[in-house]
Amino acid sequence: MHAIPIGLFRFDVTGPVPVCARWKEHMPKVRDPEPYQLYIDARNRWRSKIEWQFTKEELTQILADVRAASDKGDWGARALLAYFYRHGLGPLPKNRVLDPDADKTVAIARMAVKAGQPWGYYDVGVAHQYGYGGAYYDLDIAWAYYLKAAELGSPYAQMALAEAYSDAGRKDAEEQMLRCAYQQGHGPAATDLGRTARARRRFLDSLRFHHDAVKFGSKDSAVHLYLAFDSDAGASKWPSLLDELGIDRDPERYRRYLEIAEALDLNPDLRFSRLDSFLPLPPAELPEWRGIKDAMDPEPSGPPAY
Repeated sequence: MHAIPIGLFRFDVTGPVPVCARWKEHMPKVRDPEPYQLYIDARNRWRSKIEWQFTKEELTQILADVRAASDKGDWGARALLAYFYRHGLGPLPKNRVLDPDADKTVAIARMAVKAGQPWGYYDVGVAHQYGYGGAYYDLDIAWAYYLKAAELGSPYAQMALAEAYSDAGRKDAEEQMLRCAYQQGHGPAATDLGRTARARRRFLDSLRFHHDAVKFGSKDSAVHLYLAFDSDAGASKWPSLLDELGIDRDPERYRRYLEIAEALDLNPDLRFSRLDSFLPLPPAELPEWRGIKDAMDPEPSGPPAY
């Protein structure tokens, strides 16, 4: 048994549900443009291919740029560097440039905790849940970190609490936490809400949640919808969602959702804020489609911000 760190509190699954918070409200309001751009360029290059397709030289440069942006204080770069340390970089012997290092992963997360950043609290909670990177295994401490992260708006922590409430039979509390994450544009939360709505036979809500999840970058919901609209799938395979709504299967909608799912498989960072304009839900007519770039978020302009 270890003491819960000062400033954190034990999570009580029977206690009050945290109020909804947004993670962006607890991050720096502005970012230094130079390291931010270095980080974004490196991240875009990393997302441009499947990892085994990179040369060792390409991954070496990506890693160097992310490290440089991290050293200059960009927290997005630090979070990505922590990810690289967690998983390693380069899956093949010929392009391996970094081996996993749990200690460095957790060290970066602890820096984020000291800065009061939600993602750091969540990542340190994960480390305590599984006992790696110098963080001793302790579920009470792990859940204290998850609670703090959720209170600061981490959508991943909000989803962790939602799962705990579900296991405890508190379905309203589960949905409240999922909606907190959903309202921040978190794709997995929207997908879960879509599944829950379908199980409760709220088919129109399910369709809308899955569609929103695609906007938020959920490959799972894109797959769900392209299968739902697939005219070759057969009514016996996917009978509920569209059939209960009286919506016909649609090969063109199938094709567009499939294209989005394939793009998200390569690059989970993609977001589709213009989806309603180019792939509206029925009964709206489909406009011309020149490819997923029509529906993707436009490149941001102006100074960087979280």
